[in-house]
Amino acid sequence: MKLRSATPADAAALARLGRDAFCASFAHLYRDEDLQAFLAAAHSPEKVAAEIADPAMAIVLAVADEGALLGYCKLVLACGWPEHARAQPVVEIKQFYTQPHATGRGIGAAMMDWTLADAQRQGAKEIQLSVWSENHGGQRFYARYGFIKIADIHFIVGEQRDEEFLFAKLL
Repeated sequence: MKLRSATPADAAALARLGRDAFCASFAHLYRDEDLQAFLAAAHSPEKVAAEIADPAMAIVLAVADEGALLGYCKLVLACGWPEHARAQPVVEIKQFYTQPHATGRGIGAAMMDWTLADAQRQGAKEIQLSVWSENHGGQRFYARYGFIKIADIHFIVGEQRDEEFLFAKLL
């Protein structure tokens, strides 16, 4: 496995993985029409291509030796929840995803190491992320890296409001 930055040629594969990973973990929570609208807005190749082109976002890919996409992480070089920031500047991790069949193989650890190092290279003093309140495995993973819960927040998919936790780590 190797890590590399996303390029425009990765947009379709990145959108597909985003959809697959989100659905594997969360599709059962939503009405189909809400889920489909969310996926179209958040995980379309066009949306992902715009994010790849955005200089305020860094996207790292975990790629298998044969070229298959194993995971990705988006680092937004801005704060998603400024009212909860404890240090400036603060950045945000978005969509920290791996292939549903590839968890437990060190992919997440490699991407987190890269993301934390990149945040520090960017001069960040704090890094934030949101995690579903019932995603206990994700919460344990982030806690291993020194993230702590700092607030209760919400995530909206269609008509459903999910309870989420805002986790953060001072760098």
